[in-house]
Amino acid sequence: MTTTEAPPKNEYRPTPLKRAFAFLRNTWRGLTSMRTALVLLFLLALAAMPGALLPQRNLNAAKTDEYIAAHGWWGELLDRTQFFEVYGSVWFSAIYILLMVSLIGCLAPRSFEYAKAMRAKPVLTPRKLSRMPHHVSTTTDRTPETVMKDTHELLKGWRRVEREEADGTRSISAERGYLRETGNLVFHFGMLGLIIFFALGKLFGYEGQVIVQADNSPWCNSGILGYDTFNAGLRVDGTDLNAFCIRLKDFEARYTATGQANYYHSNMEYQSGEDLKTGAWKPYGLEVNSPLRTAGDRVYLLNFGYSPKFTVTFPDGTVRTNITPWRPADEPTKLSEGATKIDQPGITDPIERRTRQLAITGLLAPTAFMHGNVLTSSRPEANKPAVAVDIYRGDLGLDAGRGQSIFQIDQSLVEDGRLKKLTRQNLDQGQETVLDDGTKVRFDGVQEWVAIQVSHDPVQGWVLVCAVAMLIGLAGSLLVKRRRVWVRVTPAREGETSTVIEVAGLARTDQAGYGEEFQRISDKLVQGQRGN
Repeated sequence: MTTTEAPPKNEYRPTPLKRAFAFLRNTWRGLTSMRTALVLLFLLALAAMPGALLPQRNLNAAKTDEYIAAHGWWGELLDRTQFFEVYGSVWFSAIYILLMVSLIGCLAPRSFEYAKAMRAKPVLTPRKLSRMPHHVSTTTDRTPETVMKDTHELLKGWRRVEREEADGTRSISAERGYLRETGNLVFHFGMLGLIIFFALGKLFGYEGQVIVQADNSPWCNSGILGYDTFNAGLRVDGTDLNAFCIRLKDFEARYTATGQANYYHSNMEYQSGEDLKTGAWKPYGLEVNSPLRTAGDRVYLLNFGYSPKFTVTFPDGTVRTNITPWRPADEPTKLSEGATKIDQPGITDPIERRTRQLAITGLLAPTAFMHGNVLTSSRPEANKPAVAVDIYRGDLGLDAGRGQSIFQIDQSLVEDGRLKKLTRQNLDQGQETVLDDGTKVRFDGVQEWVAIQVSHDPVQGWVLVCAVAMLIGLAGSLLVKRRRVWVRVTPAREGETSTVIEVAGLARTDQAGYGEEFQRISDKLVQGQRGN
């Protein structure tokens, strides 16, 4: 005969709402654990690596496009998964936010526990002090009152409380080293602040680069159109930048015997705030590691280069002088390449004007010498400037409504025949060439330009504060030792003449060194000495 078990009558089955609540509670507990915070911190560091290894579109869009084209499907996959926009990607932002939430969830309960511990009295003296790792027991002829007074003097700076037991025995419980937990909390709050302020900096900060001629011409921080490249924070539209103006009076570079630069300096003037109204200029020496700080922005000196000066004399006698920055193609020697574009004056018909535009392209050598038939440069100083140029006439595409590089011409216009090469010439300083219509092009020398970067970060001071707080907190959590001392004084019983002193100690960390400190305390108590 077989029997079947009846199902339990009162089996508990949680409702869907309770199951959902339990799931959310367990998820929150897992997210706010210190282990999860450490894992997220590691993932954040790992997620930041592609930003250093791969080109980023907001920094160099052209190089990013070249990388994608060179790597085919792999480059396209990385592009779709936002590896070329790492710090603005969904997955990086998700890790960032989760880490911030995890830290807040970790720190909130720990802060409450710390506050409770700071208000609480030291723990009761254990009944059997002999079980403590450090223990000393001795007798003395001093009275219990004298021993207790000596103990209070000796343990100045310790959190302590005196208690009296039922049999008349008196004891002192003392603790020290609360700064260890304080340092731990300061470190983690500093890390949390660092994460928050970094995010705020990305929201409200901006950074731009621009080339400025070192000829005393003013440049003003009036809008993004004044920059060559501009990276704005998510909450910055570029219409309300901090107002200031600068002008570079000159530029000086010094080099080693091998041609390596070891000193950049530009005498400049600037104005901001009330100076913009009065027109007053203040001097400043701009160097690589000495940025100008004004109007809440920082102005850095990044690099320098040369601008060739060309004077064009047209057949009707009109003269145009143009100084356009050319970019270094070889940084050690400052051999540069670029394009100088010139409109012929006096032509009002737009169609005819587009057929008479001139472009001077090629190489600029600051210290020129000929390597066979090729012009090159031996050093970065402008000791013997020369150019090797191609001169074009035709339509430069300046009226097409599209932006174009100042360093080159549109080769598609050359291929279409709208821009035709007239001549190729090597020109030393002061030399000129004559075109087919009698136009004269003279190379008059070079002038320095300076690349500067303007950075605005409204929370940089707070970032520094958080970084310093992390260092102080880390030092405190590593160097401070948490320890406890108990002293029990038993008065002489009937028929006895000596007071019994028991001293016990416990280090709440595994750090070495507490044995020596406990030995000093116990020796002084036994000998009746006061003070630390």
